[in-house]
Amino acid sequence: MLPPMTSFSLSSSNMSQHLCHLRKLHRSPGLHRKGEQLLCEASTVLKYVQEDSCQRGVYGRLVCTDFKIAFLGDDNSALDNGGETQFKNKIVGENDVPLHCVDQIYGVFDEKKKPLFGQLKKYPEKLVIHCKDLRVLHFCLRYTKEEEVKRIVSGIIHHTQAPKLLKRLFLFSYAAAVHSTATDPRNHTIMFDTPKDWSWELERTKGSVKYKTVRVNEGYRICDRLPAYFVVPTPLLEEDVQRFQGHGIPIWCWSCHNGSALLKMSALPKEQDDGALQIQKSFLDGIYKTIHRPPYEIVKTEDLSSNFLSLQEIQNAYCKFKQLFLIDNSTEFWDTDIKWFSLLESSSWLDIIRRCLKKAIEITECLEAQNMNVLLLEENASDLCCLLSSLVQVMMDPHCRTRTGFQSLIQKEWVMGCHSFLDRCNHLRQSDKEEVPVFLLFLDCVWQLVHQHPPAFEFTETFLTVLSDSLYIPIFSTFFFNSPHQKDTNMGRESLDTQSKPLTLLTVWDWSVQFEPKAQTLLRNPLYVEKPKLDKGQRRGSRFKVRCECLNLPQHQLLHPMHHQRQLSLPLTQSKSSPKRGFFREETDHLIKNLLGKRISKLINSSDEFQDNSREFYDNWHSKPIDYHGLLLPHIEGPEIKVWAQRYLRWIPEAQILGGGRVATMSKLLEMVEEVQSLQEKINAKHHRQEAVHTQAPCLLRNSARLSSLFPFALLQRHSSKPVLPTSGWKALGGEDDLAKQEDEFVDLGDV
Repeated sequence: MLPPMTSFSLSSSNMSQHLCHLRKLHRSPGLHRKGEQLLCEASTVLKYVQEDSCQRGVYGRLVCTDFKIAFLGDDNSALDNGGETQFKNKIVGENDVPLHCVDQIYGVFDEKKKPLFGQLKKYPEKLVIHCKDLRVLHFCLRYTKEEEVKRIVSGIIHHTQAPKLLKRLFLFSYAAAVHSTATDPRNHTIMFDTPKDWSWELERTKGSVKYKTVRVNEGYRICDRLPAYFVVPTPLLEEDVQRFQGHGIPIWCWSCHNGSALLKMSALPKEQDDGALQIQKSFLDGIYKTIHRPPYEIVKTEDLSSNFLSLQEIQNAYCKFKQLFLIDNSTEFWDTDIKWFSLLESSSWLDIIRRCLKKAIEITECLEAQNMNVLLLEENASDLCCLLSSLVQVMMDPHCRTRTGFQSLIQKEWVMGCHSFLDRCNHLRQSDKEEVPVFLLFLDCVWQLVHQHPPAFEFTETFLTVLSDSLYIPIFSTFFFNSPHQKDTNMGRESLDTQSKPLTLLTVWDWSVQFEPKAQTLLRNPLYVEKPKLDKGQRRGSRFKVRCECLNLPQHQLLHPMHHQRQLSLPLTQSKSSPKRGFFREETDHLIKNLLGKRISKLINSSDEFQDNSREFYDNWHSKPIDYHGLLLPHIEGPEIKVWAQRYLRWIPEAQILGGGRVATMSKLLEMVEEVQSLQEKINAKHHRQEAVHTQAPCLLRNSARLSSLFPFALLQRHSSKPVLPTSGWKALGGEDDLAKQEDEFVDLGDV
């Protein structure tokens, strides 16, 4: 391991040159943050234009700070692909990569690409950086001085790959420097760090009769893996919470309109002693009595640790899936395009999304149709419990489909639910085995719902995309701790020796830190259906449904016939699923049977009954008109589960459709909405003065012919040479002579 690197010292001869570069860092928007230190740099570096097979690019300086890797081009305008209307982030520029966003570092030696780690004996002529947001950056070092190459390559490898200490993260340096100048988001997003917040949620969901907020963990004196305040069933005694340090306690997540509730519970400590095991069984038996009182309240358990996805499955699937988008050049893109569907299916990522949505539908059916309480079981109740409880609430609670409601949901279920963001995102680079994109999986599942039912959501897919990017920006505390206890502990005076008062860390929910007001308009859905008035609800809902119906067009109808396949879902074939995890098939809850015996296991419904009920519930819902402010279920058959194109394909120019795709459809719809609003304002003006309509179409959508299908991350399509057919397609046809002989013959290209 390399020794810790700090800001390098400069002699008087090159001090003025160094200060000039620092001024350039300060002048460029987004290229320097308070508390940021320059660690190493290299001049005369060529940044390749990724899609250009001729390997042209722009010369400039490659800089590594304790916050990011940045490329400062000699001609910055040459690197600006979007012009004045580009959707820009105020913190991270197009040529900036936060250190936490770096996935892998590769070096090119004699045209061979090799991963770089540790201390190098030989330094590469090219540097390739794979990012967690799926960008691929190429830098040529052939014209850079040897000493600068050693310094920049070693520095980047060390500061992105070597294990880190929590208190050395840039998060704390930035917090100490800015002293929280951002506005307080509490007026909009519920943070769930006070009893008042939990009481408000109980009142909103009408769960205050059966459930109560407890303060037993105030100061984290009972358990580090629970928030200071949470909600439990009213009959539960506080001594019971203390008995096993918060384990084995049913914690309330959400209450349905019919009185049923969604709860979660972590596993009890594993004991070898028979006496201790008997105490645990008696304890669980008492716990179940508080939430299972037939015939009025019946509880159904879902053991996610043994009967659902494993974290290893999620990790393996995403590792395969992300490789489909880490494209080095145009040739590689078109060579792999012909086998896109087979590669996509073999990754199993879409199938995992389908299984998550299916399980959420099953839970929803129990809550909505059968009036059952549902108890989610998991070892720590902080991974799959967070995912499924959040998905269920998005499907059942229209408040969670508003922007502030969705943010509050994440704050409640993920941040206060003690999801291990620090480990799952591998911010400290201490264990690759712990890096599992559970939160990204959740966002992908939500995107499926947004894609299928756009008018039901106040936020857009762009909101979800920038939220996923925020996972790796180390100036926000939201996604950089494993628990509220860890955050509060490290915010105190002991976190920094020079700090005279506790740190105040920024939260990601203040979007003004990242985006100007003009850019923030792209985070709000202009076609969101506001909650209608009772007397005109049905008529108004029908009108909006017709208006937005074309948003649900199959994706292939929005693509050019000769375009790539990568914005499509899998073909209409039977999905590969384990026989034990078939569509709407119930599985046995082994953990509850083992711990609680036959009497408690009778609470679990039979497989056939649950399967029939879920299928009937699913089919009945989809056969009726959609109420965008009621229950919302996704389609999960075959090709209905799609690739989140905006997030995964946005950095690949070949995947863009100039003036086409969903952005073209959206542009036409916005024109219709504006025309309707204009007419309505004229009618209202005859009676009284009408205020300006708050729903405004983003100005960037006025001229869709200039935009690409991956708007707003790719506004203008950059030129690249694309063959009419993929290169591999020509290879399949044989040579030119063979093709001439087949002049009038039908050539079957398969599933191109």
